[in-house]
Amino acid sequence: MATLKDISNLEDIKLMVNTFYDNVRKDDLLGPIFNDKLQDRWAEHLEKMYGFWQTILFDVRAYSGSPFPPHKQLPVDKSHFDRWIEIFNTTIDTIFSGPITEEAKMRATNMAFMFNHKIEYFRNAENELRNASGKS
Repeated sequence: MATLKDISNLEDIKLMVNTFYDNVRKDDLLGPIFNDKLQDRWAEHLEKMYGFWQTILFDVRAYSGSPFPPHKQLPVDKSHFDRWIEIFNTTIDTIFSGPITEEAKMRATNMAFMFNHKIEYFRNAENELRNASGKS
């Protein structure tokens, strides 16, 4: 069995991102949500993800912005984030191995946890506001 190399450059990040999102698009749970949200803007999304992961893994300032707001209104819950992590880890483990690969998996897991937590927080706050104002 060939030894997998670690993520070490932009080409590796592109391979990771493209392979991961190819798998997401085919997934029964996540595919419809991503495809509905992105529609014909997949190329733009993938470019953003290349920059995001360069910034996260290589400290290259290739991404600016806030990653959370576009996700805030998505129809997702913990099961979606669990599936996202499962696909991410399975995908990345088939292509790469090493400390930066492990860092990517840890960062992705932390991000999924944080996004899920924040989405639940905002939903609960919105529900409390609606209930407090007498609307249901």
